[in-house]
Amino acid sequence: MSLTPESFAFVADLVARRSAIQLAPGKEYLVESRLLPLARDAGTDVNTFIAGLRAQPTSPLTTAVVEAMTTNETSWFRDGAPYQALRRAELPRLVAARGGVGRLRVWSAACSTGQEPYSLAMCLRDELPAAMTAEIVATDLSEQVLARARTGRYSQLEVNRGMPAQMLVQHLRRVGTEWEVADALRRMITFRAHNLLDVPPAGPFDVVFLRNVLIYFDAATKRGILDRVLRVLRPDGVLVLGAAETTLGVHDGWERVTIDRTSVYRPLGAPNLSSVPTPHRAPLAPTGTDGAPSPIGHTHRSVTSLAATTRPTAPGGPVR
Repeated sequence: MSLTPESFAFVADLVARRSAIQLAPGKEYLVESRLLPLARDAGTDVNTFIAGLRAQPTSPLTTAVVEAMTTNETSWFRDGAPYQALRRAELPRLVAARGGVGRLRVWSAACSTGQEPYSLAMCLRDELPAAMTAEIVATDLSEQVLARARTGRYSQLEVNRGMPAQMLVQHLRRVGTEWEVADALRRMITFRAHNLLDVPPAGPFDVVFLRNVLIYFDAATKRGILDRVLRVLRPDGVLVLGAAETTLGVHDGWERVTIDRTSVYRPLGAPNLSSVPTPHRAPLAPTGTDGAPSPIGHTHRSVTSLAATTRPTAPGGPVR
């Protein structure tokens, strides 16, 4: 049975109100395929399932519908170049600006099943000096994908998507048929539910990764999200977007900076710290075990670059 116009209109309106994700006409097939498992669990077809939601709009199943309509496309070190820019340019710049001491805070927004924040944790652990700690706040709309991310466990197929072999050996361990992220990396990350339409996590942040999600919003929603990010980013911090995304023509509070094969975005008027020398990097200290954001350990310092791995952009449909 094909999705009726009334069913599609209800779902499109629900998703737009809850997440600002736009489901344009022509996406009926996407709605039907995403909601079919929920309908089967309820012992009915998709149209009847949606009719039940229309009769009970406060049902907890409405949250499941919104989560089902998000695309959790992700992999390790996605597109490669942004992580290279972080390692080679932005982290040295930020470390120098802070004198090589203190805490660096990162927000991984729309983090899906965790590959992005864990990739960031590997970069930070490899690159930051001993006197600096790192904290990553990883957020997503979907509680289901966050539950998976918190486990830190991935199948062989999942680790094959972008994970360099040397990083796999350094930062993950085999557990049965799966791979588990090292405890030291997991202690650096706090996963929490967050809707990009809401007030951001408490800042300030030095780095924000907001990749491959703005493309699913209209201009006004993009502008609002970028404005909220700007408010929690340090004046000399950096925003990293997806390859198909930009602040240009959307929000005038940002400056695009080209680094090798990619671009990053800094708050307009941010201080120029390119001439500040990077502090001498002492041997890196072991990681703490108290559950707090951890000093970066020297045992991981040998890897200084990543393979330029590429993962595909998200297929058509809303993301996270």
